[in-house]
Amino acid sequence: MLTSRWRGAAVVAVAISLSLAALATGPATARPSAGPSITVTHGRTQPVFSYQDAVREHLMIQTRVDSDGDGAKDRVAVDIIRPRETEAGLKVPVIMLASPYNDTVGRGFEAEKKTYAADGTPNLTKFPLFYDNYFVPRGYAVVDVDMTGTGRSDGCPTIGGKADVAAATSAIDWLNGRAAAYRADGSEVKATWSSGKTGMIGHSYEGTLANAVAGTGVEGLETIVPISGISSWYEFARTNGAKHWNGFGPWLAGSLDSDPPAKCQAVRDRLAVGEDDATGNYNDHWKERDYLAPPAPQVSKVRASVFAVHDLSDYNVRIDQFADWWAPLAERDVPRKLWLGRYGHTDPFDWPGRRAHWVDTVHRWFDHWLYGIRNGIMDEPRVDLQSGPTTWTTQADWPARTAPSSLHPKSDGSLALRPATGTGSFTDLKLSEADLTADPATARPGRLAYLTPPLRTGARISGTPTVDLRVSLDKPTSNLTALLVDYGEDERIDWSRNDPLNGIHDGLRGLTEESCHGESTAADDACYRKTANVTVRGPSEVIARGWMDAQNRHSLTTPDPLTPGASYRITWKTLPNDYEVKPGHRIGLVLAGTDADFLYFEDPTGAKVTVDLAASRVTVPVAARRG
Repeated sequence: MLTSRWRGAAVVAVAISLSLAALATGPATARPSAGPSITVTHGRTQPVFSYQDAVREHLMIQTRVDSDGDGAKDRVAVDIIRPRETEAGLKVPVIMLASPYNDTVGRGFEAEKKTYAADGTPNLTKFPLFYDNYFVPRGYAVVDVDMTGTGRSDGCPTIGGKADVAAATSAIDWLNGRAAAYRADGSEVKATWSSGKTGMIGHSYEGTLANAVAGTGVEGLETIVPISGISSWYEFARTNGAKHWNGFGPWLAGSLDSDPPAKCQAVRDRLAVGEDDATGNYNDHWKERDYLAPPAPQVSKVRASVFAVHDLSDYNVRIDQFADWWAPLAERDVPRKLWLGRYGHTDPFDWPGRRAHWVDTVHRWFDHWLYGIRNGIMDEPRVDLQSGPTTWTTQADWPARTAPSSLHPKSDGSLALRPATGTGSFTDLKLSEADLTADPATARPGRLAYLTPPLRTGARISGTPTVDLRVSLDKPTSNLTALLVDYGEDERIDWSRNDPLNGIHDGLRGLTEESCHGESTAADDACYRKTANVTVRGPSEVIARGWMDAQNRHSLTTPDPLTPGASYRITWKTLPNDYEVKPGHRIGLVLAGTDADFLYFEDPTGAKVTVDLAASRVTVPVAARRG
């Protein structure tokens, strides 16, 4: 049920000198007042404050964690930029970006970083990305937080652990008078200029931190905009017991930490033990990093509104990370909005033809949730969905309304609406998806492939397919892969293509032409390269992928090896999607062992897997096709 806190958020009076009339949608602007105030026109805050003259500060905020075990509580580095008028009584909300990337891999399509003088002093004339250029003139502070153990912050990265999350929660506490911050000279600083309201935004790890901080229920976090964020680190590194990574945590922690390696070696050693690559099992290490874990999932504590963004073809942070987070938000009626693209691991700021729309949408979102401006953002369709390389649509929610349709493999290689008798078998080999999906009518030892007839009217799949197999093995376990495939010639986004030397990332190509969003200075311009689609014409596209270690069919914590020769029912979900299969195309189901592209760190067992076709099926959520 929608709480009174959320119901009232849109009409809360702003704690600065504004009349309620100024918050309404329309051409009116704020009336002059005794002190500085924002200006609102057509439901949007206006750029009336100088970016050049903004106050810039570097502070260290006290946390309650000691992630490096040195006996002292960690302090985290924050860089702040806010309107000069906050020195004269203007109180403003905060747009916060908590990041582990500020001095290592960089941020955004152009990999911007914080910069520092030779003595290590932060260069506060340049902030990464466009948020400061755009929002500070409109009456916001932008607070850039170095995640614990990264940048200029104390401590060690813990890869999704509580210490990582403490950086941003401590910064929000400071903005609300619940934590201490210090200048370089040791003097304490109060956030007297803060309205107490914060919105978090960020991509990848940054979006993950937004999810995790919201999951603490921290007071003062009003909204989050997680872009390609993780909701369960276990499901990032594993799927149903099958491993996507070995040594991920220690590797990532080392790559994000610019301190001497010895400083955090003990922490990385603990990450290695906790991840338990030898088994791939779920344990307490993963539970700490699982924001969906029962019996009291962190997602149930979310008090903030959520504007989620994800790519349907993101196989860095796979789409189930969003979908598994979105579903419980919907169950609790959390105020929410969603953009779904079709690229790889990208930011909507870089989606071709959508940049201006994205900037305006996120602007109105923050205005609504941090200033209480009634601008109609919550009255619009909840979902923007990229339906093709250059086409977008809107809809009321996601997934769309669907009806389940079960497709049954048959011994003649067809995929039909009714079950049939017979068996099929494959050997658990390690094969690429190119090999698994090629020439589906040809028998191969490492896979089974089944095809529908050409579709007369096409079909739209919206949501998560489920694979339900009756199998027997000649060994105690096997990796299992299921691929739902669109067989039909088409022009599609080449989301997997990455060619950094030619400016190509995840289906996008960087152009030389720029667009500008916000005010610029000589040191920090608000202009960024535009992008274009990278597409490829091909005979097929995998719609949905799903993986399973057969011995984890009942439990992720306790493997249950199979008795060779015995028959077992094994059911698992594939990754979700929203995908249109065009008329004349065929839907294929490929069943196999170890997917070399996505289970790179798994070894094939060599088991022979026999499938009882009469008791096996894939159930697909089918929605009405878009007009």
